[in-house]
Amino acid sequence: MNEQATLIQVTALSYRYPRRGVVLDDVDFALEVGERVALTGPNGAGKTTLLHLLVGLKKPKAGEVWAFGSTRKTEKEFIEVRARAGFLFQDPDDQLFCPTVLEDVAFGPLNLGKSRAEALQIAEDTLASLGMAGFEQRITHQLSGGEKRMITLACVLAMEPDVLLLDEPSNALDTKARQRLIDTLLKLPQAMIIISHDQDLVSQLATRELCLEDGKLCEPVSDTYLPPNLKSA
Repeated sequence: MNEQATLIQVTALSYRYPRRGVVLDDVDFALEVGERVALTGPNGAGKTTLLHLLVGLKKPKAGEVWAFGSTRKTEKEFIEVRARAGFLFQDPDDQLFCPTVLEDVAFGPLNLGKSRAEALQIAEDTLASLGMAGFEQRITHQLSGGEKRMITLACVLAMEPDVLLLDEPSNALDTKARQRLIDTLLKLPQAMIIISHDQDLVSQLATRELCLEDGKLCEPVSDTYLPPNLKSA
């Protein structure tokens, strides 16, 4: 993990869509080591857009993105950011493209320079840690929505990122799988930004909550969602 306190920071960040108008208006935000920040707000508020800007999938209309020690502006500069910030997309089908589960989970480590044997071992270990051992040879497109969600998380974790960007991670999970996901995330050392409408997940997982509405980031009206052990954090 990066030793410096701030991992990602945006300053005066703004973004607008041609038809939707402004979704981010002069936003300031910083993610610190060890934080798990829940990002809440209504549908269409720009939450996913903010994550896309952090990893260079979209370009801001104004403002600055700083990540892992450097200001990031060009596509080349964002390549490192995408390697160090694991992005769990809202729709698992946007992230799964190999024939089998094992190949999908091993794809990231292979791209990071691991040998095939190393990548396969990392993939198997990661699947086991998520309770998904035995899925290695399953056909990816035949999985249920909840199974796909857990496999996409395995794909992200197999790359050992410094930061996790999680877009609605509990979507399509049943109660048991959802709690296993929460328990797994609680044990991870990575700082996280978590988009979620699942208030129970937020209450168990987040150390801080921010609400995005009308283009602005703000603290929620109440912090009663925080677990007792985090009230004074």
